[in-house]
Amino acid sequence: MPKGRGVRAEIRPFAEDDLESFHATVSARDQRLADVLLVAAWTGLRWSELREARVRDFVRVPMPVLLVSRAAPEGVEAKVTKSGKSRRVPVADRVLPLVLACAAGEGPDDLLFTTRSGHQLHASAVKPSVAWSRSAPGRRIHDLRHTAACLWLAKGVDPVTVQAWLGHASIATTNIYLHHLGSAADRAGLERLNAPGGAGGAPERRSAE
Repeated sequence: MPKGRGVRAEIRPFAEDDLESFHATVSARDQRLADVLLVAAWTGLRWSELREARVRDFVRVPMPVLLVSRAAPEGVEAKVTKSGKSRRVPVADRVLPLVLACAAGEGPDDLLFTTRSGHQLHASAVKPSVAWSRSAPGRRIHDLRHTAACLWLAKGVDPVTVQAWLGHASIATTNIYLHHLGSAADRAGLERLNAPGGAGGAPERRSAE
């Protein structure tokens, strides 16, 4: 059987609180890389796309977005994105100041996300710099992209929009995150189950007369 082209089932996204703890831990080692990794977790850019993003790709008006049209896998020349199409990814308020800081003082053709010394990102150098195996045990850098998808869905962004932001060719790929996270209907149903006075509580005993 040919291998599927969707997201691997064994995803390990960060919960939002865990992501903040991860950011704080990594910040103690390298603030710049901690901020870049947090941006990755809120924008869902693939590592190759993050490496190739240019200052001109960050647009602030009418709303802050990243224009994703190129990717630079490590060891090969830059090329178009995996889907072959460009897309727009909103920049949430949580990471907007971080993206602004990365763009400050740089030219439009300069790389947007770099190391403190201005060099292009390389996973082989980033991971030891942030002690990745201890800071994010059991996770891959690609799980930052999975984190973004789960954050968006948990905050109520509809799956079709998440599909567009991630650049998935098929909604079936995006739906893998719903299987992992649960849909809005699942969460609403659980809230109803946990509400006081529901049928799931122990029945009230009546005294014999």
